[in-house]
Amino acid sequence: MEREAWKTRRVDLADPGEDQCLAMKKLCKTVVIEELIAKYLPVELAERKKLYEEEMAEFSNLNKNVPIFVCTMAYPTVPCPLHIFEPCYRLMVRRCMETGTRQFGMCIRDPVKGFADYGCILEIRNMEVFSDGRSVVDSIGKRRFKVHGEASEYLTILHSAVYDQARTWFNTLKSSLRVRIIHHFGPMPAKEPDPQVNPNGPAWCWWILAVLPLENKAQLPFLAMTSLKARLKGIRSILTFLFLTQLK
Repeated sequence: MEREAWKTRRVDLADPGEDQCLAMKKLCKTVVIEELIAKYLPVELAERKKLYEEEMAEFSNLNKNVPIFVCTMAYPTVPCPLHIFEPCYRLMVRRCMETGTRQFGMCIRDPVKGFADYGCILEIRNMEVFSDGRSVVDSIGKRRFKVHGEASEYLTILHSAVYDQARTWFNTLKSSLRVRIIHHFGPMPAKEPDPQVNPNGPAWCWWILAVLPLENKAQLPFLAMTSLKARLKGIRSILTFLFLTQLK
């Protein structure tokens, strides 16, 4: 609900007081809903609060972790206008504004690793948010940076989400087809608690790639990928396409 309310906001950071407007915003809350959540979902509520606090602390410390926007080439001192429409990047920009940092990293895409090892820190100067959630951001390059690693929390969340998506897709297949697949490839491997414990990546990723209706030339790039995140995102894109095709 908070995210939906934020979508309708128009923010001008040229005003010195506007850069913290989201962090200081007052939202009306439904008391009954809050009480029901606290009573029946106390564990989930505590986990969500902890996750939010950790996320905000992480966004506030740009010397430790920097959120990455994978899109275009950016340079120090050069303006970089952006049209943001993907939910993950809309959330990232919102977090940058809530913490008051107004900064994030920009990298170009890398076909193997997901994004390049070098990029540029951008600072948001102005932003306009439209009613459908899209936004136009006026940013400018501040300084260059080198990527030293990725946060494991994001990879764990992505791993779980794509695994669930893969299981859902497999369960939508006809029963006779599922039986033939299991007879030929065996059952779908379980989800590993740590997706990076195996140097080859999670076993279920290779299983789902083997059973997906793909030509060999479409499967080959996954075998060459050294980035687990890139492999997971690729699988997610294929599964999303298959789901949309089934709905037609």
